[in-house]
Amino acid sequence: MRVFVTGATGFIGSAVVRELIEAGHQVLGLARSEQAAAALVAAGAEVHRGALDDLDSLRAGVAAADGVIHTAFVHDFSDYAGASRTDRLAIEAMGEALAGSDRPFVVTSGMATLAVGRVATEEDAADPGIPRVSEASALTFTERGVRVSVLRLPPSVHGEGDHGFVPRLIDIAREKGVSAYPGDGANRWSAVHRLDAARLYRLALEAAPAGTRLHGVADEGVAVRDVAEVIGRHLGLPVTAVPREQATDHFGWLGAFFSLDIPASSTLTQKRVDWLPVQAGLIPDLDEGHYFTN
Repeated sequence: MRVFVTGATGFIGSAVVRELIEAGHQVLGLARSEQAAAALVAAGAEVHRGALDDLDSLRAGVAAADGVIHTAFVHDFSDYAGASRTDRLAIEAMGEALAGSDRPFVVTSGMATLAVGRVATEEDAADPGIPRVSEASALTFTERGVRVSVLRLPPSVHGEGDHGFVPRLIDIAREKGVSAYPGDGANRWSAVHRLDAARLYRLALEAAPAGTRLHGVADEGVAVRDVAEVIGRHLGLPVTAVPREQATDHFGWLGAFFSLDIPASSTLTQKRVDWLPVQAGLIPDLDEGHYFTN
């Protein structure tokens, strides 16, 4: 299958590209710079020049492919509404180009606000009150002859090269001189290794029925206190609690998010597409030490 991949040189997307090529698929990767294009060529993929906000380039990429995997998102938390709008328009443009073709369209979404305080499942509907509407936008094309599947990612997609929430927590610990957690630290985050996530993207492309929601979750719920303890041990810093009402002062914009209890299950996903995570979990991955070498 010839697969058009957005975000093809990103932390997750680059792993998806390698997974697809190793499985015998051809990859057409979206690239907006010479550096990105060179990385795609080195990985064995074809290059499609364009950008997430260049809708004509997205339509052309779709037209040249047998299926689409959309991993790109502008992670600008200072303008999350704007980033979400860019994502929605991109999904709509690609969905329109796929309409009536029965081609697969795997779209990335999140799960942070699905079921705060309990284990979220694939049956939980997306929160309609959040700015990012990737899931709702994509699923509308199920009734228009597109084999849409939504792959929800947990708060931590970890592995070498991670530049997400956990590295930010490490930076904050270095800046503050303590590795902290909010409240009693018992609130949980779900997590997955990026290589396990990449395999799930491929399985979704190949076999997920239209309208399927999938959870890329290996660790159902890791207590944030455990994350803080590993960080403190590797940095040689004391580990301490921060009152929840002071979490924003200590962690900045990440404070409210780090205080959420957001575990999630992938039981249905594992059954639906025969996916089993095999890579290291979040705590063992942190303990390997590569997060602390910079």
